[in-house]
Amino acid sequence: MKKTLFEGVATAVVTPFKQDLSIDYKAFENIIENQINNGINAIVVAGTTGESPTLTKEEHYNLIKYAVETVAGRVPVIAGAGSNAAEHARILCKNSKIAGADGLLVVTPYYNKTNLSGLIEYYKMCSRATEDTLPIIAYNVPSRTGLDIKVDYYEKLIQIDNIVAVKEASGDVSKAAKIVADYGKDIDVYSGNDDLTLPILSVGGKGVISVASNVIPFPMANICKQYLGGNHEVATNEMLHYLKLINAMFMDVNPIPVKAAMELKGLCENILRLPLVPLDDEKYQKLKNIMIKYHIV
Repeated sequence: MKKTLFEGVATAVVTPFKQDLSIDYKAFENIIENQINNGINAIVVAGTTGESPTLTKEEHYNLIKYAVETVAGRVPVIAGAGSNAAEHARILCKNSKIAGADGLLVVTPYYNKTNLSGLIEYYKMCSRATEDTLPIIAYNVPSRTGLDIKVDYYEKLIQIDNIVAVKEASGDVSKAAKIVADYGKDIDVYSGNDDLTLPILSVGGKGVISVASNVIPFPMANICKQYLGGNHEVATNEMLHYLKLINAMFMDVNPIPVKAAMELKGLCENILRLPLVPLDDEKYQKLKNIMIKYHIV
């Protein structure tokens, strides 16, 4: 049995920017405090939702270090890492350890996607970069990477001691169930899709790495808490209640909608780095109307 990094909700937090596109660390601190005060179980920094592809190595390190200092041990801090360039991934993983992260979320190589042998060597390199000390969540998101971690790949993947979990964002609940059934004693499964949180919990998943919890941290945390505590009807009713809002977070490419929602909540400015651009006016108004109905703004 490998150590479980967290159960429940890990929020993949946005990276707030100022008008000059520098990181707004004061807003970042407020976002983290809001998350912890609302009961989330872990923080993911510099993930896809945090616009990681646009961060420099220095910004990546500083962002994680700042998060670690702000969180001060209250919940695990998981650093987004991984790249289509293995050497870059190695540096990100190494720097994440130096910055004090509790774990890594390492996306599979993208664009120059590899085969199983290359994938295993890639994850071994990431593990060695931390001197085999930081737990790693493999991140499977084939819609973005073009590479899918197939169920039978886990037979070799779990042999890497530091691989403790997978963020399964293929949208395939049946696949998640098969991973749990065949390899669940060796690897935890987290939903990478907010709307599939309960289905994946129902087949043995440990929780969700969430975008929507940026905006509704307490409801997402409570949904998981209630379900994991055996209150399935309560969790289901709350999930169904918030489903329209959760889906609104994906009315455009992530993190475009959630950045707009965070501005509407007053937590950061609606500023993204290219190639991402803000929601158009029509979608922005639609999102605002939905948030008004949920009494969030």
